[in-house]
Amino acid sequence: MDEETSAADSLLHGVFRRQGYQSQNISNGGIVDYWGYAGRVVPCTNDAGTCEYFESVYGGHERGMLYTGIIWATLGGILFVWAIGRHIWAPPSGAEAVVMSTITKSASGEERKKPKMESPGAGGLRRLRAAATATCRYYTLPESMRFVFGRTTRLQVLILAMLTIYLAIFSFIGIWYKDWMTPVKGYDNLYQRRSWLGAWSDRVGTLAYTLTPFSILLASRESILSLLTGVPYQSFNFLHRWLGWIIAIQALAHTIGWTIIESVFYQPQPRVANKWIKQLYMIWGCVASIILFLLVILATPWGVRLTGYEFFRKSHYVLAMIYIGACWGHWQPLKVFMVPGLAIWLVDRGARLMRSFLIHYQYLPDGTMGFQTAPAKMTLMPDAQYGDIVRLDFSHPHDVWKPGQHFYICFAKASVWQSHPFTPLNLPIERNGAVEHAYIFRAKKGETRKVAQMAAAGTTTTPVILQGPYGEDHTLHLTLDANVLCIAGGTGITYVLPTLHWLVRQPANPNRRIALVWAVRLRQDLEWVRAELDALANAKSHGISITIHITREEGESLTSEVSEKNVIDRAQSSSSRSSSSRANGLAKALEIRASGSHPRMADVVAAFLSENIQGRTAVFASGPEAMISDLRGVVAAANSGEQVWKGNEMADSKIGVTCKDCETQKRGDQLSKAQVPVTLQLLQRAVDQDAKWRGIQHLAEDHVVEYLKDNLHWRTVSVPGDVIPTENLSKLKVFFLKGYADHH
Repeated sequence: MDEETSAADSLLHGVFRRQGYQSQNISNGGIVDYWGYAGRVVPCTNDAGTCEYFESVYGGHERGMLYTGIIWATLGGILFVWAIGRHIWAPPSGAEAVVMSTITKSASGEERKKPKMESPGAGGLRRLRAAATATCRYYTLPESMRFVFGRTTRLQVLILAMLTIYLAIFSFIGIWYKDWMTPVKGYDNLYQRRSWLGAWSDRVGTLAYTLTPFSILLASRESILSLLTGVPYQSFNFLHRWLGWIIAIQALAHTIGWTIIESVFYQPQPRVANKWIKQLYMIWGCVASIILFLLVILATPWGVRLTGYEFFRKSHYVLAMIYIGACWGHWQPLKVFMVPGLAIWLVDRGARLMRSFLIHYQYLPDGTMGFQTAPAKMTLMPDAQYGDIVRLDFSHPHDVWKPGQHFYICFAKASVWQSHPFTPLNLPIERNGAVEHAYIFRAKKGETRKVAQMAAAGTTTTPVILQGPYGEDHTLHLTLDANVLCIAGGTGITYVLPTLHWLVRQPANPNRRIALVWAVRLRQDLEWVRAELDALANAKSHGISITIHITREEGESLTSEVSEKNVIDRAQSSSSRSSSSRANGLAKALEIRASGSHPRMADVVAAFLSENIQGRTAVFASGPEAMISDLRGVVAAANSGEQVWKGNEMADSKIGVTCKDCETQKRGDQLSKAQVPVTLQLLQRAVDQDAKWRGIQHLAEDHVVEYLKDNLHWRTVSVPGDVIPTENLSKLKVFFLKGYADHH
């Protein structure tokens, strides 16, 4: 054998040895390259069992790489269809109401109204879309298996289940499930087991590599997924966490599989196992496995609680980069999956820095260009029991944001290595070239606690660095005919206030209801946003209803006789720091309920919907997880594709809140007995003022109810016994027509 052949044979032997294969003399054939795998010597001159085994391994790898391509093509196809469909399928402005909520986690939902004037074809398509959306939301918006997945919607769990099944299929198909007993060269009567386990272990390992860039993509703040789908980047965190578990399970299966092969199946032992574990690629494989499981364990809820969020966040970044490098070192032919993962992470970090640079790189006081922080005025509102509240107010020249969007704020004096998400509580109003910002947050520990301590020490301002904005525009499909309910808990008030102030700036609609329900622990908490509440209370033309629930105190007005009731205090006084004139100004529009407990979301939503006059409903909410979980279930129950398909506007905003499965209620044609005398009076009064009422005498019997609902705002009721039977509707029409005739 010449020197060149020996060198090539030695190299090939080293490559095969990494997989525990038995090499053969390269002089007897050539090498066929396999993408992502070791080259293969052909033709095979080993025993028949070994040759069959090689055919199984390389064939399984070829099919495995094909499946990875199919997986990415499927993901790309879904994103492409979603991106196109969200524009084609999207409603015209104002055609649907969006029910949204964010907290630490977020929930969303939408409702659709029947257009007043539309072509039959267009109306049918729109109702079909709305009905399908409502039906899907009814079944997928509630939470599922909270003990396993936490506060997660059925839709998220369904997507995870579909992905898991999809990956499971590709993990097991295209593999030759057979074992071969082959002789060991140089040993008499010593055989080793060649097993399908090798091909399967390679398959799941390849899939783990394949999913790594997708996992990083799901965790990106500058998310191309959000750009394509319109889904906020936070919504992908659930899938990112569970995809991490899937990758960890695949890596564990890959490790266990090859450990069994190299330490049990291959012979002679322990020689083969000792030689295998000392190879460089195996050392990197062990490092990658250890780092991966550290990533998963530290990301669990108890791991975050034990080490702290900031440690988790920083360690997650560092460990993720080490993991990518270790995977590269373990199996360099599959670096094609590591390079995109690293690139996605670097682009995400670069885009974040660029956002801050664009906001803060500007003219300095001396006329030069440079990076300048925004000096924020700090207002401290002490709360020794639950944690101090800090309010930040500042102006800074940059582009305005949309109501509902948020910024990441870095407190430069506390730490330049940390930033926290905060939602501005004000509208983005530009004055003298600068946009106003206002934020509140509760300081408990970490960097926010340092800021509170600076404010307590007498420091009036602190430099901040902004990054953003991120998130959705709440007003995108919010039009004049949509009823709006805003629900907030604690500092979640910042999420809904910009939308309310945006509504105040829109033309008033007397048939629209706007309400704010805010739950706080103490009365003094109203001082956080006193000026903003004043502005809402003074917007009399919009008739905004403001209800404050005090959850940790009951007030001096409580007595034993009424201790079991919610005490309603019409805000005749405020905290000691508020003037009596300001309190009296709020008294006309503000209702304080000192019940000592949180409001029930079902009651809040049902009460709001039952008082709507017409139109669809949009709900914006932010608060504790438990509150949003309850609200998510209520919103889900409020959807009924059947009712939406009927096109009933009032039913569209009241669907199934209190009696979705009650047949008499679900019909949508039952009327409250208590509404009859009132309706008669309204009808008689309206005849004098508007000639349109005279058209009732020309309506067919089955159109009377629809007509009266549209014009007199009849609505369904929640008590099944308090309805007018269907058989009496014809008599009811006679009563109305008789009333009309008697009047004239």
